[in-house]
Amino acid sequence: MENKPKILAHLCCAPDALYVVGLLQKSYQVIGYFYNPNIHPEKEYRWRLEETRRVARYLEFNLIEGEYDADLWFKLTEKFKQEPEKGRRCHICYAWRLKKTAEKAKELGIPLFTTIMSISPWKSVAILNRIGRMTGRKYRLDFLEADFKKKDGFNQSVLLSKQFGLYRQNYCGCLYSQRNK
Repeated sequence: MENKPKILAHLCCAPDALYVVGLLQKSYQVIGYFYNPNIHPEKEYRWRLEETRRVARYLEFNLIEGEYDADLWFKLTEKFKQEPEKGRRCHICYAWRLKKTAEKAKELGIPLFTTIMSISPWKSVAILNRIGRMTGRKYRLDFLEADFKKKDGFNQSVLLSKQFGLYRQNYCGCLYSQRNK
């Protein structure tokens, strides 16, 4: 195995993982972490997880599957269910998923973590990176800040997912984001 530093990458879906993990593998030994209790309904969650497993096999990286706890996610975001996309509800969701990713990285002894969510046009890169930095400080880990939308990243993700026949969702994942479909 190449002597590349390890990184734990939070993965939200297969199409984005296919593109971003491919980029990250140029510099890192990527371990994927699929933790997304926000995805609703559970059938959608299972579908996205299975597609992410396909990508992990194809790109040959280890995939860790986090717990699916939709009830907890609903409790965390209940007060903000009327917020628009990129609002406070999303910030809570980002923070929770990055917290769980940092905890997993710490548990595994991986000093670096990131998220691929910054590829999405529905995600605020500035907020994601700020939350990632703060979470990294809290857990004494480094957070790889990124904007994977750059260099046409989102469109590359769309093209790759079509080439590989991956299921590509048409909403962020949570019940509330379905309003924006």
